Amino acid sequence: MDTPDLPRSVGVLGVGRFGGALARHARGAGLAVEVAGSADDPAAACACDVVILAIPLARYRALPAGLLRGALVVDAMNHWWEVDGARPEFDDPRTSTSETVQAFLRESRVVKAFGHASAWEVENLPHPAGHPDRRGIAIAGDDARDTAVVAALVDALGFDPVLAGPLAAGVAFEPGTEIFGSDATAAELREMLARFPESQRGRVVARARHGREGGAR
Repeated sequence: MDTPDLPRSVGVLGVGRFGGALARHARGAGLAVEVAGSADDPAAACACDVVILAIPLARYRALPAGLLRGALVVDAMNHWWEVDGARPEFDDPRTSTSETVQAFLRESRVVKAFGHASAWEVENLPHPAGHPDRRGIAIAGDDARDTAVVAALVDALGFDPVLAGPLAAGVAFEPGTEIFGSDATAAELREMLARFPESQRGRVVARARHGREGGAR
């Protein structure tokens, strides 16, 4: 709890299995936690030091942008086309889904993390630092200070933070990539991130983003 970057409070928007597990781990780490579902007033959760988005990505436009103005927001959402149907705004290889969220929450600071992990991993596999079975969580964000805060939170919740690059690099751990759902260790995540540019999805992204500064690395 003496980590300089560790937030004192965490808000979770979403009361499902995934968001509930993150909230429990945050409480276990001694952090103040506020949770809000779709029928709840989100004001208290949105006022926390870090706010985790744990709702279906297809509902991101329902997020309270005004309450999240200036907030450090962790995007743990992902698009499931099998459930939500085709959504061109999430399929465009020129941008990551978290960049789409950032464009909507234009006055917030968005960092992508947790979304590639399975609910089972988040529920069952947190471990103390140094444990051989500790899993990794990839983090993508444009501000070094914000990613440091999210990395400290990931560590406090029982996972190894793996910095992947800017927010655009979050495309490397969206659905359909090697990382998504892999429940991998930090070392394995780094290897997968290094392989991403040569993967089928990585080549599609590279072609689409050719000449664009800040693409996935």
